[in-house]
Amino acid sequence: MSIGSKNGSKMKNDVGEVVKTGNRGGGARQGQGSLWSLAFAALCLVPFVMVLGNSMLIPVFPKIEKALHLSQVQVGLLVTAFSLPAGLLIPFAGFFSDRIGRKKIIVPALVVYGVGGLVAGLAALWVDSPFTWIVVGRVIQGIGAGGTYQLAMALAGDLYGKQNMPQALGALEASNGLGKVASPILGSIAMAVSWFLPFFIYGVFAIPVAIFVLLAVKESNPGGKKESTAKYFSSVKSIIGRKGLSLVVAFAVGFVALFMLFGLMSYLSDVLEQKFHLYNVRKGLALAIPVTVMAATSFFGGLFLQKRSNLLKAAIVVGMAIATGALLATPLFDSPIYFFGVVVLVGLGIGLVLPPLNTLITGAASSEERGIVTSVYGTVRFLGVAAGPPAFGAIGFNSSWLFAAAAGVTGVVGALAAFLLNQKQMLGTGGGSAESDTNG
Repeated sequence: MSIGSKNGSKMKNDVGEVVKTGNRGGGARQGQGSLWSLAFAALCLVPFVMVLGNSMLIPVFPKIEKALHLSQVQVGLLVTAFSLPAGLLIPFAGFFSDRIGRKKIIVPALVVYGVGGLVAGLAALWVDSPFTWIVVGRVIQGIGAGGTYQLAMALAGDLYGKQNMPQALGALEASNGLGKVASPILGSIAMAVSWFLPFFIYGVFAIPVAIFVLLAVKESNPGGKKESTAKYFSSVKSIIGRKGLSLVVAFAVGFVALFMLFGLMSYLSDVLEQKFHLYNVRKGLALAIPVTVMAATSFFGGLFLQKRSNLLKAAIVVGMAIATGALLATPLFDSPIYFFGVVVLVGLGIGLVLPPLNTLITGAASSEERGIVTSVYGTVRFLGVAAGPPAFGAIGFNSSWLFAAAAGVTGVVGALAAFLLNQKQMLGTGGGSAESDTNG
């Protein structure tokens, strides 16, 4: 690989195509490599594995509770033990990925994630009272999860550039959605064998993916420009100063979208048993329907937006409007067909929102600061996922105003995006690109 000079030269990207470097003192300008490559397949597996962290375990909770004689509060700690360290460590993972390279964080993080699952599974096999060790294993998993999906987004932005970013991030979001589809099904199947089998599945999936990423993905400029920490934070401060309002609105959209999706899924999990009498694998397949629609919308939406980047904001606003209307209509239908119809519309709306939102946030910073920006976004998403189910449960699934409130919040945040989200400012078009943020 040839190294760029001050005045710019040529180099090969991760798939062997020659691209021009910019004035980054040896760093690669955003490559325009093919998305249909082993490198991109490896990146897509990262969000798939990460999303199994909580989603696959939730269907197994009743069996874990019974096998270990736990209370509902204790079994709920298995989610907290994973989510809390992950949410806290994501920004630090982003900072260090900007300083030393994405792969140097992603690969060890995936290994730690898998090892944590193995610790929990082996404790269930060999320890008489394994709950404490299972919690320890979940904490280890959470530490690993903090350095995965958001950095895969940042690395995709580094490698494939603005032209391919909507399609690349749409595919990553679709892979994340497919993980949400597979999770309840895998959990239900594993539960039929043993309550502790899911812990071993984490290791079986995560460690090979770590090896795949290590071998297949080639970073063109790991570690950025090696600028001083003070200059790095000065650049981050400059991005916040110029794009702060749009970033806050974008983060709010991401939080609300994931909050509503997972709140609705928790509601759906209860309704499928209580109202429609679906259990076990049938329930898992039913839960997979709206998430499958979300994943498909994310993928094809990314394809559609690849050559229509001027429609990124419009797609976000339309998606939030669809989700708002569907949430408002959800409690109005008793028939399973119509009920699933409106739930699927929520998945479609959120699937339409996430790829353009990911593109705007990932494109808001140059590659030298992209890790920290996408990681803060990741923390916000994580908080939305974690807060949705308990918030819906606290209001009460039978509350007459639950979905009116959910639709109201979604509609307000969608309106904020319509009026306050500045696409040109986020991507730097018309006044210097995100790549020029630190280049002058």
